[in-house]
Amino acid sequence: MMDTKKFLLVGLSLVLVFGLAESFDYHESDLASEESLWDLYERWRSHHTLSRDLKEKQMRFNVFKQNLKHIHKVNQMDKPYKLKLNRYADMTNHEFLSTRSSKVSHHRTLHGPRRNTGFMHAKTSDLPPSVDWRKNGAVTGVKNQGRCDCTKMTITVIQNSKFYMPGSCWAFSTVVAVEGINKIKTGQLLSLSEQELVDCDKDNHGCDGGLMEQALDFIAKSDGLTNEESYPYTARDGSCELPKKNAPEVIIDGYEMVPESDENSLMKAVANQPVAVAIDAGGKDFQFYSEGVFNGDCGTELNHGVAIVGYGETQDGTKYWIVKNSWGTDWGEKGYLRMQREINAEEGLCGITLEASYPVKLNSDNSRRPRKDEL
Repeated sequence: MMDTKKFLLVGLSLVLVFGLAESFDYHESDLASEESLWDLYERWRSHHTLSRDLKEKQMRFNVFKQNLKHIHKVNQMDKPYKLKLNRYADMTNHEFLSTRSSKVSHHRTLHGPRRNTGFMHAKTSDLPPSVDWRKNGAVTGVKNQGRCDCTKMTITVIQNSKFYMPGSCWAFSTVVAVEGINKIKTGQLLSLSEQELVDCDKDNHGCDGGLMEQALDFIAKSDGLTNEESYPYTARDGSCELPKKNAPEVIIDGYEMVPESDENSLMKAVANQPVAVAIDAGGKDFQFYSEGVFNGDCGTELNHGVAIVGYGETQDGTKYWIVKNSWGTDWGEKGYLRMQREINAEEGLCGITLEASYPVKLNSDNSRRPRKDEL
């Protein structure tokens, strides 16, 4: 028994030293006593290089214990997905959501109903059984929105709302869709600037949140979107930097909304290009998702912007969406999530069909084209 414990500790040490694992595993023995839980918590903090003062450390440890119990309980169930002790393991679900999400449903209320647009993919037929735009080179690496700090503090109607949740996920969701269609049309994959949207799109609210529809409209009506290198992400509200804004890399001609509450239409859109969507990411299982096809508890109170970059089916016939998140590569399946599709609910799992949109790009170049108001 002692040799086994030594082996496990040595193995864990090697993982920590050489960085061979992106997740942090625990064992049944770690749950045996308060002392072993403290030891696990210390190792977890070291793994994620987190520091805590003594007063906060005790409070965080208590949160960590509760989250560990939940993770362990869920992982003992016969579910098609698993949870893990990721870097958010000592955050309450409310704390996590307040720094990683955006109240999309609330912003929809502020901006009014979805616009009526065409749906150019309506006649798409003979859909392939699976699509993965990553394999087609149309998806950049997973990014991390971090905790987007709200420094402008001007949108008092949002800040005073009980629904207020800061976040820049809307910008990341939008950028995935634009990066994808640009690669499809031009053959060139460019990493584009979320920070430009945070700083310059005045129809949205920066770190206070926003809508992907508004962001796509902004890009279409402006001179395009510049690249990440020219306008890097700072995870905070900033002033729009005009010299960078005047050096666009990608032009789009407009955007369209996917017919809501219609998974078949969403599938048609995804078969043609990556699509920006909103979901309800409020469930605790979502916070600690590790792998598998997620079908956990969630509603339709949309609070997080992500992007669908494909779809597929497991060997046992479970159908899923391939979702790119913006919480870094140490969350989920290296930054991705598989969400069950065709769940016999028109809104889809977690409301995934309710706010789907995509950019329209008609030409295979990014030369600036006259806007309608200039003709």
